[in-house]
Amino acid sequence: MPKNSKVTQREHSSEHVTESVADLLAHQEPVDYKRSVLNVTGETWDKQKEGDEDLEEENRPAWNSKLQYILAQIGYSVGLGNVWRFPYLCQKNGGGAYLVPYLVLLVIIGLPLFFLELAVGQRIRRGSIGVWNYICPRLGGIGYASCLVCFFVGLYYNVIIGWSIFYFFKSFQYPLPWSECPIVKNGSVAVVETECERSSATTYFWYRETLDISNSISESGGLNWKMTLCLLVAWSLVGLAMIKGIQSSGKVMYFSSLFPYLVLICFLVRGLLLRGAVDGIMHMFTPKLDKMLDPQVWREAATQVFFALGLGFGGVIAFSSYNKQDNNCHFDATLVSFINFFTSVLATLVVFAVLGFKANIMNEKCVVENAEKILGYLNTNVLSHDLIPPHVNFSHLTAKDYNEMYRVIMTVKEGHFKELGLDACLLEDELNKSVQGTGLAFIAFTEAMTHFPASPFWSVMFFLMLINLGLGSMIGTMSGITTPIIDTFKVRKEVFTVGCCIFAFVVGLIFVQRSGNYFVTMFDDYSATLPLTVVVILENIAVAWIYGTKKFMQELTEMLGFRPYQFYYYTWKYVSPICMAVLMTASIIQLGVSPPGYSAWIREEAAEKFLFYPTWAMAILISLIILASLPLPLVFILRQFHLVSDGSNALSVTYKKGRMMKDISNLEDNDETRFILSKVPSETPSPMPTHRSYLGPGSNSPMEMSSAPNGRYGSGYLLASTPESEL
Repeated sequence: MPKNSKVTQREHSSEHVTESVADLLAHQEPVDYKRSVLNVTGETWDKQKEGDEDLEEENRPAWNSKLQYILAQIGYSVGLGNVWRFPYLCQKNGGGAYLVPYLVLLVIIGLPLFFLELAVGQRIRRGSIGVWNYICPRLGGIGYASCLVCFFVGLYYNVIIGWSIFYFFKSFQYPLPWSECPIVKNGSVAVVETECERSSATTYFWYRETLDISNSISESGGLNWKMTLCLLVAWSLVGLAMIKGIQSSGKVMYFSSLFPYLVLICFLVRGLLLRGAVDGIMHMFTPKLDKMLDPQVWREAATQVFFALGLGFGGVIAFSSYNKQDNNCHFDATLVSFINFFTSVLATLVVFAVLGFKANIMNEKCVVENAEKILGYLNTNVLSHDLIPPHVNFSHLTAKDYNEMYRVIMTVKEGHFKELGLDACLLEDELNKSVQGTGLAFIAFTEAMTHFPASPFWSVMFFLMLINLGLGSMIGTMSGITTPIIDTFKVRKEVFTVGCCIFAFVVGLIFVQRSGNYFVTMFDDYSATLPLTVVVILENIAVAWIYGTKKFMQELTEMLGFRPYQFYYYTWKYVSPICMAVLMTASIIQLGVSPPGYSAWIREEAAEKFLFYPTWAMAILISLIILASLPLPLVFILRQFHLVSDGSNALSVTYKKGRMMKDISNLEDNDETRFILSKVPSETPSPMPTHRSYLGPGSNSPMEMSSAPNGRYGSGYLLASTPESEL
């Protein structure tokens, strides 16, 4: 200890000296006051426990490289929604015009909130539970709510991976099993399966061969053993990828993140060579500017931005918590956000190139079928040969010739035209058929691939891409559960990961019943949307209004080495909360206006039919929303009324190497004296009346340390077991 220090002077003086805590912390050697008389909490010092905590902090896993981390974030954010949700929204909401509201909302909502989650995870180096307990203990329920939502989403998301696995293995045969309707024997006569004949080969294979779906959610129908095995394989893949944490999942990401881009580029090149591909792409990019004024378009764009980046799930925070503190997370946020956007555009190009090809095929089929009808009417004198233009050749009938003939017949036979049952066979009508989700991947796209040369190869590539897209998102989703739980409760990583996967598989059996697809729809529509919107709003409020935007910006400046743009200050504090509140209100209104129901496949009619959820299903639906949101008020109440400890009564001052804690440098002199000398607990002031933090080297804070900071957070006197903020 320096000879001229105040403590040394006191030893050689009979005069009573009262040192300030700020002076002690600023000039003395590291002292653990938990071991000294300054421990006013009455806690016993556990050397082994403290050593374990320090070791655990220093030994926290880290990414092997920046590339591995970026690929992990890309793999998590780029998922199935980019392939089958974004193209549908683009087609539905004005084609190229939809890109304008999407980009605007990506910049003012998506990028700032994505940056915020990356920053808090990297700064605090904990999962979602630890992060929000640190920032505001009373809002600690945010972390638990994120874990629950991740669990709900993971349950059904892995079922989709299971479906892709089933199609993947079925693709190793020629012709593809969904290219033709099956033939069944009716006595000695072979006939086409009725359900398939009335729908299509790909639709029949999806609903009957794959799902063996029941007519309603009320008809369980028992387990579908094929899908049960595929679900088991899917959870086994996730478990193997996650069992060693980022050491195993990081390596998986090299393949699962990059392979989908290889497949999309191959499909784009192949698609552009197909007849009719340009028609599909032109249809997609033709802007309908009037759609930009529709509030519904902006609501759907905001929802897509929100889910595309994985905001609120905790996966973003979990991945960033394994970064070094000086990592440039602002660059990461910008890079990943726009890679996500360009991936969506790339996937949309692929989808519409293939759907343009399919539309031409279906349009030609329509022309042939209706031309045969017209020939029949001509042969039976229902129609006169004079109605047919002289240049029309039925042997080589083009869509243009058919449309000309169709208009002539419709004009002449105006009164009896409907009785003829002729279709217009317009290419535009085929392109306007909106398809999304499983309907796009497992029906429309698979049907188009049956017309590809070497169709099994393209089918294998497509479904392997879906498996990898799903696996990348599942690893991020499961990290949103495992990382905060392991950080908070110190459970063994391997044991918890395996147990979590087994439990999820058992609960997920509800999705592989014959009625399981209806439960997938229910969970997809209601388990995440509203709870996650509330979670992200509270995240924004916790950082911007409780922790403090100025303080957060200052800490980011120290962490990144440069001050983030003022744009983020205003978006975090004002723009994003307002936009998210509007989105939440619109989502609630949408839930109230849209009747809770689902599309059921009716076997006898071979068609989809909209059905309302029965009472018991409505109870499950409401329970999902309540259960996912319950931790938010529950943790708030428990900590507000001190029913559980949040560390707010702990006044011990301890030295913690490499951990972010708050300083008490802003105490007034009298408060400092009372803090040290007061013997009555009720008279002891809180060590943190305001939110100030250690500002790092070069700051004017009394906590400034003379020694160089170590590794991630620097060395200094820090507060342990103190409330991180006051609500």
